[in-house]
Amino acid sequence: MSEKTYNVLFLCTGNSARSVMSEGLLNIMGRGRFRAFSAGSQPSGRVNPHAIALLDEVGYDTSNLRSKSWDEFEGSDAPVMDIVITVCGNAANETCPIWPGHPSTAHWGYEDPHGDTEEAARASFRKIFGQIEKRIALLVALPDDKLDKLALKTIGDTPNE
Repeated sequence: MSEKTYNVLFLCTGNSARSVMSEGLLNIMGRGRFRAFSAGSQPSGRVNPHAIALLDEVGYDTSNLRSKSWDEFEGSDAPVMDIVITVCGNAANETCPIWPGHPSTAHWGYEDPHGDTEEAARASFRKIFGQIEKRIALLVALPDDKLDKLALKTIGDTPNE
């Protein structure tokens, strides 16, 4: 087991669902080997209740979750990231800040969870949550020497539904 803790930042435009679910799942599944954060380029100001409900189901403490700007991770007092992963197409196409430490970057695109009814929205969130969970499982299974740019870009390129 590695003694290093990898800091991982998940980015999505609104930081209300996909990036937040990724943060929570990696913090649980990473078992201390990873410390996950999430942020957005244009934070929505609230975390989607469906994302909170799914994270609650897996035992993640959601009491401090909030939608926040990626600006919080630019300063000299911010944790240095080892890995930065965009989880939505908009964030992947935006010009990201220059992150201290020159972390590895990857794009793990997921569709925006949605639904015309409450039942459809719950099903969509559960589907995306499952896709995120599969990619996180692949990430945490990598040995330290594989946690590089090439490995990250190929982890779960096509999530199974």
